[in-house]
Amino acid sequence: MSRVCEVTGRRTEVGHKVKRRGLAKKEGGVGRRVTGRSKRKFKPNIQTIRVLTPEGKLMRMKVSTKVIKTGVITLKKEGGKKRSFPLVKALRGRNRAFTKAQKG
Repeated sequence: MSRVCEVTGRRTEVGHKVKRRGLAKKEGGVGRRVTGRSKRKFKPNIQTIRVLTPEGKLMRMKVSTKVIKTGVITLKKEGGKKRSFPLVKALRGRNRAFTKAQKG
C-alpha cells in the first residue's frame, strides 16, 4: 500500500538525522562539528476518506491532512484539464440513515 496523496502527490521522502558535538561560536565555543549522519524517512500524514463528488458519485481517496484542512480537491482529468470541487465527506452507517430521516 503506497503512501501517496492522490491530490497533491506528497509521498515519503528521505533525509538525514545529523549528530553534532561541540559548542556554538556565538556561545563562546569553536563551533559545532558533525560526527555522524544516519538516514531517516519523512512520512506524510495520509488518510483514506470517502468523498462525495458533485455528480453524487462516491470515491475512496488517499489524501494528506493538508488537503482535508483546506477542504478543496483538485483533480486532473484525462484531457489535462483541472477540476476542483469542495471536499464533502460521505456519511456512513446510522449517521446516513439519520440525516435522510431529518430531510424527509
